[in-house]
Order: sequence, then structure tokens, then C-alpha cells
Amino acid sequence: MESVGRERHRGERTGWLRASVLGADDGIVSVACVAIGVIAAGASTKTVLTAGTAALVAGAMSMAAGEYVSVSSQRDTERSDLAQERRELEADPEGELRELTEIYVGRGLSSKLAQQVAQALTASDSLAAHARDELGHDLDTMARPIQAALSSAASFTAGGVLPILAFVVAPTSLRSLAVIVSALLALIVLGLAGARAGGAPLLRAAFRVGVGGAFAMAVTAGIGHVVGGVGI
Repeated sequence: MESVGRERHRGERTGWLRASVLGADDGIVSVACVAIGVIAAGASTKTVLTAGTAALVAGAMSMAAGEYVSVSSQRDTERSDLAQERRELEADPEGELRELTEIYVGRGLSSKLAQQVAQALTASDSLAAHARDELGHDLDTMARPIQAALSSAASFTAGGVLPILAFVVAPTSLRSLAVIVSALLALIVLGLAGARAGGAPLLRAAFRVGVGGAFAMAVTAGIGHVVGGVGI
């Protein structure tokens, strides 16, 4: 008899995919823009490297702090919901059973079958059943602030280090071009990878991130040139 495997859908990847792509994209664009802007202002190699490194570290820390605060708030909300649901289960188990039954009826089950399902799930783990079907929480995938913070910082760093490496490795006369090309190629590859993992159109995703990155670097280069020309 053939075993029945669990189907995997791309929607399951939405959370980590969004965070990874956003972090790496932000790292590439932020650090590349800072480097290009400082180069356009006529800064020395040491200044460009200092600014790029500072942007890399500051961006990674900002991403980590932002994710930690955001996911911590989500976790606090989830815990509060679960605590309230636990109290309601202790105070009125029969009422909670009826509530769960009504949820399944609303999803298309007959009253009898909905009651049977509700009773079976309540007997197994009533809190998990209500968390999943009433609150929309999965106890196995609750918010993890530290994990989110580290993941965001790591993805930002992975993306942001590329323009710096391109600047260091390239000949002096080609450093601006190396930063731009490396950033655009990295963005396109990132867009393609994200689109492939998420099942989205490849060319559209690559075009979107490529054009966005090019525009950001062009604007920053223009501002850097103007500020550098002022000479304040």
C-alpha cells in the first residue's frame, strides 16, 4: 500500500521567504547606495570602506532590533490570547466545546460531524484546537523574536557584504562600476531565487528588484555628487 505523503504548498514558505529576501535585498541596496554616494562625492578609498562598513553594521543591527521588537509584540499578543483562551476553557468547557462545534459547522461540516470532531480534538488537546481553529495560532510555530532578529541580521549582512567585497577586489578605476554591477546582479539573482521559491513569475521579479536597486543607486549617486561638489 502506498504511503500518503504530506503535500507541500509554497504558501508555507511565505514567512521565512519574505524575511530572507527583504533582509538580503535591503543589505545589498543600502550598502551599495552608501558606497556609490560616497564615491560620487569624491571620497577616498578609506572613507568609502568606512562608510560601507558602518552602513553594513548599522543596517544589520537595525534589522535585528526592528525584527526583535516586532516579533516580540506578536509573541506577547499570542501569549495573551492563549492565556485568555486557557481561562475560558477552565471556566466554561461546555461553552467552548459548543463554540468549536459552531466553527466547524461554519466551515461546512454537518452539526453531528462537527460535534464529533470538536469532541475528539478537545479530548486530544483542547487549547491547541482552539488556538488553531478559533485564534489562528499554531503552537508549533509561535513567534520567536531572537530567531527572527538573528535571521534578519544574517540576511542583511549576507547581502550587504557583496558591494563591499566588489569595491575591495576591483581595480581602482573600476570600483564604482564593480559596486553597481555586483549589486544589480545580486539583486537579480535574489529576485529570481525568491520568485522560484515562491512560484512567482521569474522575469517580473528580477525586473522589479533590478530596476528598484538601479533607481536607488542613481538617486544616491546624484545626491552624493551634489553634496561633494558643494564642499561644505
